[in-house]
Amino acid sequence: MNKKVLFSTLWIFVTVNYIFCDIFTLFHSESLKQLMKGEMGGMEINQEFLLAFSFLMELPMVMIVLSRILSYKPNRLANIIVASIMTIIQAATLFTADNTLHYIFFSIIEISSTAFILYTAWQWNESE
Repeated sequence: MNKKVLFSTLWIFVTVNYIFCDIFTLFHSESLKQLMKGEMGGMEINQEFLLAFSFLMELPMVMIVLSRILSYKPNRLANIIVASIMTIIQAATLFTADNTLHYIFFSIIEISSTAFILYTAWQWNESE
């Protein structure tokens, strides 16, 4: 399979998992109560938090497009950098106290997927 198509497809898969995890969280009454109070896991959910979170969530979404249009070197580098960032951040969230079972499940899928993107981009050579 063409690496550009592979990376783009993997970023779509990761993004859909992020979205569904957040949607499922809205069905968990304790999480929803926290969100309604404007806090989640001890963090205040304010405009600044949401803006920062928006920038973070834009990274995998923009990689869907960039993976298809960038040439080899910037494509490989972008996949390595963004996959590293997303893997580290998602792994770090597993060390918070209030994780639900669905969150842990989705996190394992997301971490595995971004780690696979990182590994595949790292191994990618121009001749492929």
